[in-house]
Amino acid sequence: MLELQNIKYSYQPGTTILNDLNATFCPGRVYAIVGSSGCGKSTLLSIMGGLDIPGSGQVLYNGKPLTKKELPEYRKKDVSFIFQSYNLIDYLTAEENLKLVSPLSALPVLEKVGLNREIAKRNVLKLSGGQQQRVAIARALISDSSLLLADEPTGNLDDENARAIFNLLIQYAHGPLQGCVIVVTHSPILAQKADVVLKLEGGLLREMV
Repeated sequence: MLELQNIKYSYQPGTTILNDLNATFCPGRVYAIVGSSGCGKSTLLSIMGGLDIPGSGQVLYNGKPLTKKELPEYRKKDVSFIFQSYNLIDYLTAEENLKLVSPLSALPVLEKVGLNREIAKRNVLKLSGGQQQRVAIARALISDSSLLLADEPTGNLDDENARAIFNLLIQYAHGPLQGCVIVVTHSPILAQKADVVLKLEGGLLREMV
C-alpha cells in the first residue's frame, strides 16, 4: 500500500534526520513507530501523509509515486491524520467536526471513543484536552480512509482509555476495511499491541523483534 524509497530529510544543512530510509506498509496491519524524542518520528509521519516533502527519495501509494500535483487528492481521499495538536475546528462542536469529513452519523463513533451525546454537542474549546483528543481520533475513524496516521494518539489519555483507543485502531486495521494504521507512540505497552514495531534510529527504520 505505502512504500518509502530512499527517503532523505534534513532540517538544515548538516542535520540529517532521515537517511536513505526504506520501508513498506501493508493493509490490514497496525505499525507502531518508536524512538527517542527528536529523532524524526513526526517528520516521517508528515512525509508519509503528504504534508511534507523529502529532500530526496519518493513515496509510493498503491505502487504509484506521489507527485506534488497528486498530494492534495491523496490527503483528501486516501489518508486520515490524528495530530498531537488535534487540529479541530475550534468554533464547531465535536459532532460538527466529524460531519466535515463524513456524511455518516457522528454520534456512534463519538460514543465508541467514550464521548456521549451531551459532549458531542459542545464546542470543542469547552472540552478537556483528553476529550478533544478523542474527538480527533473519532474524526479519523469515521473517514474510512485506507491509511490512518496517528501521532501520539493516546498522549493525553489515562491508561484505561489509551488501551481502549488503541483497540479501536486495531479494529480499524483488522476489520472489513483492512486499513493500514501507522502510529507514533512513546508507550511500550501500546506498541506491543501493534502487529509490527519499528524503531527510528540514526535516520533509519528497523523492525523490532
